[in-house]
Amino acid sequence: MQYLFHKEAGVSTLLLKGDDHRYIFKVRRHKEGERIALRNLEDEQIYYYKIGSLDKKEAHLVLETSETLEVMAQKKLHIGWCMIDPKSIEKVLPSLNEMGVYEITFILCQRSQKNFKLDIKRLEKILLNSSQQSGRSSLLKLSICSSLRDFLCQYPKSVMLNFSEYKLDNSTDIESMVIGCEGGFTSEEVALFHAKKIVGLETPLILKSESAICAVASKILL
Repeated sequence: MQYLFHKEAGVSTLLLKGDDHRYIFKVRRHKEGERIALRNLEDEQIYYYKIGSLDKKEAHLVLETSETLEVMAQKKLHIGWCMIDPKSIEKVLPSLNEMGVYEITFILCQRSQKNFKLDIKRLEKILLNSSQQSGRSSLLKLSICSSLRDFLCQYPKSVMLNFSEYKLDNSTDIESMVIGCEGGFTSEEVALFHAKKIVGLETPLILKSESAICAVASKILL
């Protein structure tokens, strides 16, 4: 764990209790007198607290020092991800967060199953745990869009990942990439993009949506 999230991080003293208390003292096994790092994820500060008085339910923390420490990818990548099974999203989301994806917009594409419902609060909790482990200083942003056409109205410079003579490589300057769901894009959706705004990967294999999104993120960000 690189830090503990606490919404009040930055105040001179605070109480640690509940799940945070159990994690720090039963899982991480910190002891009285030690120093731990906290973030509030509202600023780029990391706050170092000394563990003061400690009992079975609460711990009293005292702020010792702080510093500005931004931990993010060097590029900002926004991914428009056509909706797939939320269980699959939950499995790959921590990896995307650790690679430094800046934002994901889930798109209800024509081949997305309409019964899929996202629990944004649950996804944010997964991202929070991932950020505490990886050290990322701000959460990956999440949003939902009702169609690919509407998404392109908001992000007209977006590029589509699909079968194409143009290949994605490390030098490709892309800020927003659209990834399809299982079954890919319809011909109507493909027609929304100019041919030069459609790129492919250097592989003869068919990738699942979650494999493709990890390949794109690593290719652009790492």
